[in-house]
Amino acid sequence: MGPRQGSVVDDGPAHPHRLGVRDQVDVCARLGLLLGVLALAPAAKQPPLAAGAPVSAVPKGKPPPLQPGEAVIPPHPDSTGTSFVAAEGRLLTNRHVVDGCRRMVARNARGTEETARVLASDPQRDLALLSVTPAFGPPLTFRTMPEVKLGETVITFGFPLAGLLSAGPTLTTGAISALSGLRDNQTNFQISAPVQPGNSGGPLFDAQGNVIGIVVAKLNAARVAEMTDGDIPQNVNFAVKGGPLMDFLWEQGVTPRTATSAGPDRGAPAVGDIANPSTAFLQCFH
Repeated sequence: MGPRQGSVVDDGPAHPHRLGVRDQVDVCARLGLLLGVLALAPAAKQPPLAAGAPVSAVPKGKPPPLQPGEAVIPPHPDSTGTSFVAAEGRLLTNRHVVDGCRRMVARNARGTEETARVLASDPQRDLALLSVTPAFGPPLTFRTMPEVKLGETVITFGFPLAGLLSAGPTLTTGAISALSGLRDNQTNFQISAPVQPGNSGGPLFDAQGNVIGIVVAKLNAARVAEMTDGDIPQNVNFAVKGGPLMDFLWEQGVTPRTATSAGPDRGAPAVGDIANPSTAFLQCFH
């Protein structure tokens, strides 16, 4: 069974930190980050509605809020994460994002919310497949060739720190720092693109806009700081490689779209345009 969102994988000295948003209080306090609300409350929790405030004042989360009268405002989620359309009517995310959730709600770039049903999960690869309606969003394309190289540009797209950062999706850029993950895990990349709690399950793109992985974890900076007399690692993050993603989909009878990445780089803004209609904000209700 995969680790819960916001948990620390306690398997050695340099612990990856899962990126579903749950309880960041302890980590932030130990890092000494005096960031106000971030150090005082779980990032996934929305602030309580003030007495007498209108219903319209209730924070709607990310992406854009529902329009008045469109739907009843749901209760606050217990945690949040990211997912993306991997095939028609199918969302891909991390197992730890959906772990323990009795109900999952996915919201797309149009602001449409749907209940997402978990069809399958894999604790070893930390992947989960969810079902939504076929019209939820266009499937993204997975890269098959050439092999990903050290130093390649990568782009993340997701919904970190819901309720604290931008009301829309967040895009970051970086590079492939290593072709294996923590303790030489061959199913992961190490990436330098900044990610935060809530990015879990988000797509990792190459510069042509094809999926080469899924964001899964970051190094637990607090634990490393304790071991190194205060040295805090920066941008040591991890993503499950595209090969294991496609293997998981094929095992579930899902055929992903694939392509060879060739030609000039599209640039981050163009990749963001590809990502936006196909990336979903996930809300977990216990």
